[in-house]
Amino acid sequence: MEASNFPFRYWLMAIHLVTFTKKSFSALEMQRQLGHKRYEPIWAMLHKLRIVMGNRDDRYKLEGLVELDEAFFEHIPLEKKEPEDPEKRRRGSNKQGKVLVMASTEPIKKKDRPDKHSKPSRLKFIKMRVVDDLSSYTIASQVKSDVHPKSTVRTDGYLGHQRLKEVVARHKALVLPPKEQGKVLPWVHTAISNAKRLFLGTHHSIRQDYLQNYLDEFCYKLKRNYFKERLFDRLMIASVTAPWYESQTL
Repeated sequence: MEASNFPFRYWLMAIHLVTFTKKSFSALEMQRQLGHKRYEPIWAMLHKLRIVMGNRDDRYKLEGLVELDEAFFEHIPLEKKEPEDPEKRRRGSNKQGKVLVMASTEPIKKKDRPDKHSKPSRLKFIKMRVVDDLSSYTIASQVKSDVHPKSTVRTDGYLGHQRLKEVVARHKALVLPPKEQGKVLPWVHTAISNAKRLFLGTHHSIRQDYLQNYLDEFCYKLKRNYFKERLFDRLMIASVTAPWYESQTL
């Protein structure tokens, strides 16, 4: 908020609207709600709030039992490349952002579950990281940065996970058909599915260099969905206590 040309009322209204809904706000809709003439300042304000959300979550590490999987999110690439091989138009395409999804969970006893269809665990914390590639070195390095070394990481049988045992206490690799993976990695698959639907329905197209900001907002709100009206207070505190340089990366 420091050195902002917006009145303080704009910031209060923006934080209220962002935290009022479980989903997200597009910059165009925020511009309409605030009644502002120009789009670009509203867009920048929302990204500053997303950067604050991401930096707040960077203070914490995942621990305990951690689910891990990879996802590919549609984005607008920074540079246009030559026409791609038809076989690479999905996984591996330059229009697909590579994202590492990690979720720390807590088991729930059968007697404590609301119904038989509910998940066998409770979500504690989640992180989504945009990565350059999905090599074993990159995955291990990111897990070392975001996961406590005494944790247990559960994954599928992807070969890029082979170095995880070097950075965490225990690695469980479960080789299952794709349709069965949702049973052993329920939270990461749910989060990936929900995030893709949210981005497609609200933001429509996301530039490659801002994908991480949108993922940070999604994770910040998903972990705090039980805060309800207190989420406004938490984001306000995070905003006014954030160092000024955290919002200067746009």
